[in-house]
Amino acid sequence: MLTEIKGVNLHWEQSGQGDKNILMLHGWGCSTKHFEPIAKALASDYHVTVIDFPAHGESSQPPEPWGVSDFADCVKQLIEKLGIAPCDIIAHSFGGRVALWLAANEPQLVNRLVLTGCAGLRKPQTEEQKKKSQRYQKLKKLYLGLEKVKPLQSLAESGLKALQQKYGSADYNALSDEMKKTFVKVVNEDLSPLLPRIQASTLLVWGEKDDSTPLWMGQKMEKEIPDAGLVVFEGDDHFAYLRQWPRFVTVLRAFLK
Repeated sequence: MLTEIKGVNLHWEQSGQGDKNILMLHGWGCSTKHFEPIAKALASDYHVTVIDFPAHGESSQPPEPWGVSDFADCVKQLIEKLGIAPCDIIAHSFGGRVALWLAANEPQLVNRLVLTGCAGLRKPQTEEQKKKSQRYQKLKKLYLGLEKVKPLQSLAESGLKALQQKYGSADYNALSDEMKKTFVKVVNEDLSPLLPRIQASTLLVWGEKDDSTPLWMGQKMEKEIPDAGLVVFEGDDHFAYLRQWPRFVTVLRAFLK
């Protein structure tokens, strides 16, 4: 189904007949489909809601560049419209950013949290990364200066595009120009100050070899969220929850009881 919220046609689906509500929030570049086997497995006992974040799946783009709080407000309004609060939230990667924000700022909406490969903590930059960032900023400033000179505008535009392709991540380069602005706003937010404010019981599930949101992030969340426990899926990566979904569901059921 589609519901208009904050200028976005937001796609959501529901299944199950249980009296306890679960909301599933997918990662960046993913969709409701990434939770399909888990939603089906839980639908026998729970009322499950899955959504496509704005600019993902079947949902439309935000009308302007959004940050984490904008995505969270969109989800908050859907929760209230559907009358599913308080709900247990299961979130992966970028969805975890939104879940952290909601749990810290709208605790009345959240019962328990399950975060897998949760994003939201800034990685310390290596010296090489710092130098790379400095080179990028220096070249970007040069091309932006050239843009102001009319005969050189086309050269500047092609230079900026080449710069983005060289220095941008695969996720960033796959986006439209407008969504790149949203992406930058999102990834530059450090949500670590929210962790001590989260009162919801929290289960953290991590792939041991996750290189998108490394295991140290899960360990930090376990330490700083007051009521949190960490389960590590040995030898697996950022999508451990999906690759080992039967195991993930078993862990979920034990926690949600």
